[in-house]
Amino acid sequence: MLKSIVNIIFLTLSFCVAMISVSCQDSSDDVLDIVTPEEEIDYKLPDIDLSNWKVTLPVGNPTEVLPPEILDYATNETLKPFMYNDSIEGALVFYTYPGASTANSSYSRTELRELMNPEDYGKTNWTFAQGGYMKGTLAMADISEDDAGNYHRTIIMQIHGRLTDEQRDLIDAKDNNAPPILKIYWAYGNVRVKTKVLKNLNASYEELLQTDAWGDDDGHTFSEPVGFEKFTLEVKVSEGRMEVILNGKESIVYNDIHIEKWGVFENYFKAGNYLVTHDENAFSKVKYFELEVNHE
Repeated sequence: MLKSIVNIIFLTLSFCVAMISVSCQDSSDDVLDIVTPEEEIDYKLPDIDLSNWKVTLPVGNPTEVLPPEILDYATNETLKPFMYNDSIEGALVFYTYPGASTANSSYSRTELRELMNPEDYGKTNWTFAQGGYMKGTLAMADISEDDAGNYHRTIIMQIHGRLTDEQRDLIDAKDNNAPPILKIYWAYGNVRVKTKVLKNLNASYEELLQTDAWGDDDGHTFSEPVGFEKFTLEVKVSEGRMEVILNGKESIVYNDIHIEKWGVFENYFKAGNYLVTHDENAFSKVKYFELEVNHE
């Protein structure tokens, strides 16, 4: 009796093994791929130290986030919609749309503002005589189009002027704002540079400090288009001189009387995404892979 039972079990097991073998042969197309550790996605982070930057957002009045809170942007609920990692490409994404704007602008932004000393909220800045250097590797990730089908523009880097408290009081200004000596745009797939020129070269010291003493130059568009590809910008500043370099190959230098006269101002660097439109449903996303600033 026991021998019969053993034979039955043996036959049953043999049948099951045979059926499994046939099933595997007939269903080879349905076998799941197994991802090995070597095939796992390699997540990367941007090479950006935010210890000396604050960010302005297109919400609130507007909202600003400073160190140390900005260092936790990946988990900060206020920042997460506007400033977040693209961990596949290793970039920090700045997203903005028409919304809240600062007191001296009608456009909105998700933009970093340099803080040489975060503890004084921007009172410490630099002059052209002291010098400065900013380098960024970035790309336009996505941007809206106007009704004519043309891309909108956004400012990706700036050097902004600032009055000292003494200069502000001298001309009875309402705040420390001075014009931006440099604006670098992503414009229709190209990099375009705008700077300021003094309207009256014989202006007095007090007159130089007035915002309306300065006008816009004709601008310069680099010959190499960047489109939606990664590119590198460098801004080099020294006494009486400012240079902007694209991809280490093409540059434009400003070293005329206007830059010399600009030496009366303090300055700070800005970088990010400053969208130049009020169009409804407009938006832009700028990716920064690297960003560095120094004043050595």
